[in-house]
Amino acid sequence: MRWALVKVCLAVTTMVVVAFAVPLGLVIKEMARDRAISNAERHGAGMGPTLSITTDRGELTRAVATSEAGGDGRMAVYVPAIDDRAAFEVGDPRAGARAVEATRKEGRARTAGVPGGFVVLQPTALSSGTAVVEIFVPEAEVSNGVTTAWVVLAGVGIALVIGSVAVADRLGVRMVQPAKRLVGAAHDLGEGKLGARVPEEGPTELRLAAVAFNSMADQVVQLLANERELAADLSHRLRTPLTVLRLNAASLGDGPVAEQTRTAVETLEREVDTIIRTARDAKPQTATVGPGAGCDAAEVIRERMAFWSALAEDEGREVRVAGVDRPVRIPVARAELAAALDALLGNVFRHTGEGTAFSVDVHSGEDAVIVLVSDAGAGIADPETAVARGAGSGEAGSTGLGLDIVRRLAESTGGDVRIGSSVLGGAEVRIWIQRDGGTAVGRRGHRGAAVRRRRRTSAPG
Repeated sequence: MRWALVKVCLAVTTMVVVAFAVPLGLVIKEMARDRAISNAERHGAGMGPTLSITTDRGELTRAVATSEAGGDGRMAVYVPAIDDRAAFEVGDPRAGARAVEATRKEGRARTAGVPGGFVVLQPTALSSGTAVVEIFVPEAEVSNGVTTAWVVLAGVGIALVIGSVAVADRLGVRMVQPAKRLVGAAHDLGEGKLGARVPEEGPTELRLAAVAFNSMADQVVQLLANERELAADLSHRLRTPLTVLRLNAASLGDGPVAEQTRTAVETLEREVDTIIRTARDAKPQTATVGPGAGCDAAEVIRERMAFWSALAEDEGREVRVAGVDRPVRIPVARAELAAALDALLGNVFRHTGEGTAFSVDVHSGEDAVIVLVSDAGAGIADPETAVARGAGSGEAGSTGLGLDIVRRLAESTGGDVRIGSSVLGGAEVRIWIQRDGGTAVGRRGHRGAAVRRRRRTSAPG
């Protein structure tokens, strides 16, 4: 592209220079000729007063000799026959008799070519005829200054060509470098270097291409992260039935079959944890629920509490549910809310002892819905880092994804998650869900989540 621009600019500039320089040179040459003829006519007109006074050969000879052109041997005067005196000429004549006679008849100045240049014949009317003054103009005087002007024009033309080529080369570099960077970044991205980006600079078209490439690369990274995250989240959802299996296996008592069942459950839990830890560096999904989508939070909570209440009864846990006696619409998919509740309630069963009470409360407002999950356990020592994705608590069976699933659900609507102390004496997880999930608040929540996600410390699963 760079050399193509240089060649195009070279061709265009050369044509422009030729189109202007050649006619201008011809005009300069013509102007030099006109100037020489004008000077010759001026010298010829200078002899008019002398001829009007006298036609004596001696006087005319002295007048010619003392003039500028006559002193250089470039003037001649043709005097016609007067009365009984024959026609004569003085000076240095070069024109033929035919040219002189034609000038007398026409009564106007004319030029005629002679060896070494040309002559200007200027008629002057006398009382008894017409005298003709001849001024010789050498070829050197006609071309005086023309060569210099042509050299100057050629120099200017060459300078313009060189300058245009230099400018085209710089413009080519300015266009080629961003294009090369774009090609290099595309190769890097194709080789799996997901951090490849292009500086958004250069001409407008290439700058827009860089913006589009960077946006595409971000989307590719996001899609890959979402795939890994989906694998982690789906694996984490298996923790709920695994918890049930583990509790049921614990109640089987002793014996080879019971021990094999418990061993199988532990092995399955370890495999699920391995899958989660492998994918836990994924970025969060940013897709929001579309208009008209969502679920009845009260119905989902009643359903999940019916499931967990059976386990709570087996472990002697007191359970309380409030605020689910009427429909509560939220802009969250049913499966997502169920997964978040299972994650929180699963944490209660994993991180609190048997007999520990817990509760779920729903508070519905015009703009938001608050879901409180409280327990009477030991609480959470570091609430801020508890929601950091993949941090984990350092205990066996903790992957750190449970609270992150809850946090992402809330932030997808523009809400948030806060952890504090409950009235039961343990931990309280407050899920704030905005009813208008597509607001700017929600988008700010995503950006804040991205910052918080980078602070990974230990936290419960």
